[in-house]
Amino acid sequence: MRPLVRPAAFAALLLSAAAFLTACGTTVSLDEPIESRTWQLVSIRSQPMPLDPDPQRGAHLQFDGARVTGSGGCNRISGSYQRTGHALRLGQLAATRMACLDGGRSIIETDFLAALQATTQYSLAGGNRLTLLDGGGRTLAVLESR
Repeated sequence: MRPLVRPAAFAALLLSAAAFLTACGTTVSLDEPIESRTWQLVSIRSQPMPLDPDPQRGAHLQFDGARVTGSGGCNRISGSYQRTGHALRLGQLAATRMACLDGGRSIIETDFLAALQATTQYSLAGGNRLTLLDGGGRTLAVLESR
């Protein structure tokens, strides 16, 4: 049985679609890298987060190699991750155990860590907006790089 579309024709079709979407103002990335950037939390469970002027103080992440590091807003976090296409799995995360004097930050950190552990996939929009999704495609958290 012959394939309906030859591989070379299919690749050309994909490139044409990417060029068309780019011309329409839609960013298309076939790999969508998330590594080597600082991602600052901007919303969790559809609730916007106040942005800290110092991105290293607020909840944030950095993906490098097979490691993820960052902060929940009070404590440093680190662990492993695996990314294949749009699938994203974070391993067990380790966190420091410093007291969080700001109760609001403590709640955000708890929610952020739960969202990270529930993440199974992601989407990247405009190259600087990372959305973490659960297995059902529901948004867990949104982060931005600057």
